[in-house]
Amino acid sequence: MDHRFLSYSSVRVGRACIGATILTLGASVTASAQRRDSTTQVLRVTREDAIKQALSRNPTLAVARAQVAQAQARVTQAYALPEPSFGASVVGQTGAFSWHSGNETDYSLGITVPFPTKIALQGRAAKGDLGSIDESYTLQKQLVVFQTNQAYDSLLVSLKHRQDLEEARRLSQEFLDKTQARYNAGTVAKLDVVKAQVALAQSENDLIANERGVANARAGLNRMLGRVLGASIEAADSLTIPSAPPEFEELEALAMQRRPELRGLASQQAGARASQKLAQHYLIPDVDLSVTRSRINGEPYEYETGIGFSLPIFFWQHQRGEVAEARYRSNELDAQYRDMAAQVGEDLRNAYATASTSLRQAIYIRDQLLPSAREAYRIASTSYTLGGSSALEVIDAQRTLLDAQTQYSAALAAVNDAMADLERATGAPFSSASRGGSNAR
Repeated sequence: MDHRFLSYSSVRVGRACIGATILTLGASVTASAQRRDSTTQVLRVTREDAIKQALSRNPTLAVARAQVAQAQARVTQAYALPEPSFGASVVGQTGAFSWHSGNETDYSLGITVPFPTKIALQGRAAKGDLGSIDESYTLQKQLVVFQTNQAYDSLLVSLKHRQDLEEARRLSQEFLDKTQARYNAGTVAKLDVVKAQVALAQSENDLIANERGVANARAGLNRMLGRVLGASIEAADSLTIPSAPPEFEELEALAMQRRPELRGLASQQAGARASQKLAQHYLIPDVDLSVTRSRINGEPYEYETGIGFSLPIFFWQHQRGEVAEARYRSNELDAQYRDMAAQVGEDLRNAYATASTSLRQAIYIRDQLLPSAREAYRIASTSYTLGGSSALEVIDAQRTLLDAQTQYSAALAAVNDAMADLERATGAPFSSASRGGSNAR
């Protein structure tokens, strides 16, 4: 073999490998650059924008959309007309594949003609399944909206808690400065300075711990939006107290009309009724039509027309078989619907009670607890400046204020999540201004 050919081939292979390596590295660099850009560029989203992005990018919804498309394809198959059949045969051959030795050629064309209502009933049964899967997709979208609301509120609570902790650190620093000044003036003991330093250190430690909560909340929101978990994201909205929900009776009537679970079962019931009627069509069998053209060599063409159908003599087999199955399936769906209606009512009652209670708690903390805690801290701090109270009283009042602020942040998240859950339990938004309440203080 020519060594120059081998050398030339080796050079070509080496160049190809180098080219492939360069392309792979280029793709890796591009992907890394995209990931780096997604983590460095800050995305500020409102609650509405976050929900829109979640509905368009969440992988679970892509699965549900594919299932709906499959159900639509099955509807097309159910309405499909029967395909004709064609056959050809050669008779009188001297061998298995000796076509030229045959003395007779037959051609046949056949088709099965179903009773017209059978195709319509098959289509209605398939549409029942399609409606059920479509409502499951609607339910999945509602769950994604609810989970996105939760993730968004979790980020807002973490950021608000950080603001409260920063305020607590500022107050601790001011208290330490006052205590140090009084110690230098000889009006307090060294122990008060140490207590103030401990309070400031606790505030710093709480801020460090809060960083983990903020990072986890951002990762959770990014996951719902189909983004890189470590990407930078900020919430453009703020936590607010929503307006009160409508009356329970109004929501209950809306839930019985709009809940996807009930609508899906109603669609299945319609499909089951069509299947039950279709099962009764065993008395009307399909008709097989066929036309055959035969020719013996040297003879004129001969035609044969045939018709055939099955005779449902053993009718009890059908009555106890597919007919009974379809009837019991319809009864099963009726029972499921009644049970689901009770579950929907119970779910709505629980969600309504939770939303009403959370709303009252948030308002009470805002109007009663927080002002009292702020006033208590103001009095303790002023009294300490004038030499009337101890350092322990000031630290305790500051801790009480921080606890009240933390409770208020948690209450804001709870009431917003409860309202979102109430909309989920209703099956539709019950108010276009559900989040247009007064701002958090």
